[in-house]
Amino acid sequence: MSFDGRLVGGMAVLSAVVDGGSFVQAAESLDMTPSGVSRAIARLEKRLGIRLFDRTTRSVTLTDEGRRLYQEIAPLLASLEQAADGAAASAQSVRGRLRVNIDPYFSRLILGPALDRFMSSYPELQLDLFTSNQLGDLVADGVDLSLRFGHPASSSLIARKLLETRVVTVAAPAYLQRHGRPRTPAELDSGQHARIEFRDSESGRPFAWEFHRGAERVILTGKGRLTVNDAGTLYSVCEAGHAIAQVFELGVERALQEGRLIELFPDWRDELFPLYALYPSRHLPPAKVSAFLEFVTALCRP
Repeated sequence: MSFDGRLVGGMAVLSAVVDGGSFVQAAESLDMTPSGVSRAIARLEKRLGIRLFDRTTRSVTLTDEGRRLYQEIAPLLASLEQAADGAAASAQSVRGRLRVNIDPYFSRLILGPALDRFMSSYPELQLDLFTSNQLGDLVADGVDLSLRFGHPASSSLIARKLLETRVVTVAAPAYLQRHGRPRTPAELDSGQHARIEFRDSESGRPFAWEFHRGAERVILTGKGRLTVNDAGTLYSVCEAGHAIAQVFELGVERALQEGRLIELFPDWRDELFPLYALYPSRHLPPAKVSAFLEFVTALCRP
């Protein structure tokens, strides 16, 4: 005999009739009509090929076959109810395993130093945090949430913008002592200055050097000799004085304040780069996903 949801539904109606003592009481507990309960029992009897109840105008009693069936299914239905209650409780409480694909730069500079607060707040949560330059397939990879810089491609994923950070052009004092300070963005294409290119993990090509000032745009066409795909390497090479770099203002505020890096064109800093949270569905997101999103959103506030 094939097994389907209708059979389980019929069993649940059988249990409700036995527990309530009548079709009327079962109908009230199941939010059905008495005739609906009667039809469900009739379908179950036809499916199983047995009579489940002896019915009179005054009472409903189980047949021997019905009693044996009820004794078998009652523990199973109770286990199903417990499993459903457990799943609902898990969805409403922050516990279990949360798997997050996160941009390496955001993880190292922003999330990492504050992560202890989040973990301490939710002792029943197991956080599987892995950094990657690629979004990947969240559903196939079993990922609950991803945090990525850049505008997301069109997809079925839910995209929630968390912040926008300025793109600034910086160099170390040691570099400026050797090569001088460029006065305009166009001078970076003159061949007198070294630039560090940063590779876009999605396209495989280096990001263009753009300079925004209100409605004005300057885009450089030349390329530097050094290309990297890791923000940590980009910053360390730039701070060591090798070349000029374009970086996110987010995370380098202290280096700028302390003078370890110098912003070269403070009047060309209107280019913004977003950070998005991406997740498979907005329909009933688990509490663990909502809690992590709330925490990261708070971190992203100015």
